[in-house]
Amino acid sequence: METQQQKWQNMNGKIFRNSITNLVEEAIIRELANGHRLKVCVGSDSHVYGDTISYATAVVVIREGKGAFTFIRKQREFQTISIKERMLNEVNKSVEIAYAICSILETYNVEMEVHADINTDPDFKSNIALKDAMGYILGMGYTFKAKPFAFASSNCADMMV
Repeated sequence: METQQQKWQNMNGKIFRNSITNLVEEAIIRELANGHRLKVCVGSDSHVYGDTISYATAVVVIREGKGAFTFIRKQREFQTISIKERMLNEVNKSVEIAYAICSILETYNVEMEVHADINTDPDFKSNIALKDAMGYILGMGYTFKAKPFAFASSNCADMMV
C-alpha cells in the first residue's frame, strides 16, 4: 500500500522510518498509557509553483488539554490542474490516510476528523470544491471540518508545504 512506503516526519523535520499506521498506533498506545484523551485530525494543503504542486498531509494527534503533535507527509507532482481538482486532490490525500488509520483509531476508541483546506465563503476560489469535498468525506463516514475550523490542513499542513 502506498501509505506504507511514504516518508513521514514531524514538524521539526525528523524523519520516521515506520508507516503512518505504525506511527499512529505507537503514539496512541504511548499517549493513552500516559492518561491522555486523544483525537486525531487529518488534513492536506498544497501550493502551486509554476507547473509543480507541492502537497503536505498532516496527521495531528491532539492530547486533550495537553497540546498536540503532528506527522507530516510531503509530496510533489508535476502538472497543471484547476483549483477544484487541486482541492479535491488534497481531500483525496487526506481521505487516503484517514482510511489507512481508521481501524486503529476504532480499536482504541479515538475520534477522528478530516479537515479540508476549503473556504466556506463563496467569495473564495476554493469554495468551488466545498460540496464535493464535504460529500466525499461524509460519504466515507468521517467527521468533516472546513475553514476556519480545519486547522490540520490550513495551519499544520500549510506550514510544511
